[in-house]
Amino acid sequence: MSDTCSGSCESCSSSCSSHAPKREDFLVPANEKSNIKKVIGVVSGKGGVGKSFVTSYLATLFQRKGYNTAILDADVTGPSIPKAFGVHGLANATEEGIIPSESSKGTKMMSVNLLLNSEETPVVWRGPVIAGTVKQFWSEVMWGDVDYMFVDMPPGTGDVPLTVFQSIPLDGIVIVTSPQDLVSMIVAKAVNMAKSMDIPVIGIIENYSYVECGHCGEKISVFGESKVEETAKRFDIPVLAQLPLDPVISKAIDKENVEGLNGEWLDGAVAYIESVHAVAK
Repeated sequence: MSDTCSGSCESCSSSCSSHAPKREDFLVPANEKSNIKKVIGVVSGKGGVGKSFVTSYLATLFQRKGYNTAILDADVTGPSIPKAFGVHGLANATEEGIIPSESSKGTKMMSVNLLLNSEETPVVWRGPVIAGTVKQFWSEVMWGDVDYMFVDMPPGTGDVPLTVFQSIPLDGIVIVTSPQDLVSMIVAKAVNMAKSMDIPVIGIIENYSYVECGHCGEKISVFGESKVEETAKRFDIPVLAQLPLDPVISKAIDKENVEGLNGEWLDGAVAYIESVHAVAK
């Protein structure tokens, strides 16, 4: 803004920063039947790092602590949230909006798999259609009272993550990664995208960090030595958890029973998120 600026942009042709759209300009209002207190995105720079497991287990742990939890499955072309909870069948709708499905313990969720006649039907849609679907999950679903909503994002920095960052009022994001040499570059992309959109990065969760020997308890770094601490230090963000490669986790997911898991892997992450983004029960 120049020294001679009158403060009125309507008749001004200048390209100063006052004309730059703010993030609030792109936000889509939630359904009027929704009262969502905190929204946390779970992102990854690449696929196959266990992002959906982290999303589903965070929601489970918060639910166990007495919070109302929900998951918006924004990974439209690779939806896996309902299956992790053993939720099947079509979601219902009324004239007021779509009714989210619920797990056996009460976690609400909406996913494209809950709108398809067959869960094996591929979603062969172009980017704008997928992005529009994610917006509808926010604006047309009657979420009701939700303390913590987790948004399971597709990997990368493409159309859908951009849509979520612009359209949904995220309070922060959690980055999920794995212990490989490319981790620093991949995390950097996610961090820089979030910073460009003025969205706080809550912290990093490293998955597949180690395998623990069942006899002696030794932790074996099967994917190489972890670099997550130095990466987190570089970007001045905390490491929330380092998860093992554990068959107990994969068996629970295969049996569609993420709510039956009882590991302490994410307890520290839950405590940190709870302290930074507190919600009264």
